[in-house]
Amino acid sequence: MTRRRWIADEVLGDRAVLVGEHADHLVRVLRARVGQDFDIATGAAVRRGRITSVSDDRVEFELAEEVSAKSLSEITLILAVFKFDRMEWAIEKCTELGISQIVPVISRRTDAHLAAASAKRVERWQRIARQAAEQSRRFAPPEIAAPIKLAEVLNISGALRIVLAESEERTLLRDIVKPGAADDGTVLAVGSEGGWTEGELQSFQQAGWISASLGSTILRAETAAMAATAIVASVLHSR
Repeated sequence: MTRRRWIADEVLGDRAVLVGEHADHLVRVLRARVGQDFDIATGAAVRRGRITSVSDDRVEFELAEEVSAKSLSEITLILAVFKFDRMEWAIEKCTELGISQIVPVISRRTDAHLAAASAKRVERWQRIARQAAEQSRRFAPPEIAAPIKLAEVLNISGALRIVLAESEERTLLRDIVKPGAADDGTVLAVGSEGGWTEGELQSFQQAGWISASLGSTILRAETAAMAATAIVASVLHSR
């Protein structure tokens, strides 16, 4: 039977700890007991962990052998802020697909009230990503920072930086991602509802980004984010 995986809140040597609501769920819902074994993700690897201590808001583990090592592929998603319910869905599914970092961006087409409220959503986005990472047996959830302006991410580092554009007619995303071609990181930029403005696309181009399309079909923002992540991950993780 496959062991349930948890992402540790604290790691010190051969000890790991779950705290707060994280521990409460394990204790109250799953009835955790001393001596039970789980897979514990430490951020660098996954190790077998045996429960040594249980309380309402704290579960301690003794870590044993390594189960698997950390994946080398790094995929960053620049995601323009859009309707929160759909954005949460995109965050959850892109986490399951293997995204390593999500950078929320306030774009020209982000509604003003969403832009104003977005900073208060970060903690919820991080919680959703953590739950999705555990469900999909990842080593760690993606990093999710507070929303920033587009100008602040145009020069983000990455071996391959791709902006999705509905206006792109010649270059498809699937044709520019190659196995082993982006070991230093791939960055994807997905616009909000309506996509990036012409001025924003020019800014990407001037900063050296490659413009690419997902095809002739016009996708919702959350669908585009998931489709792009799936395409890139399937190539990079196939090595």
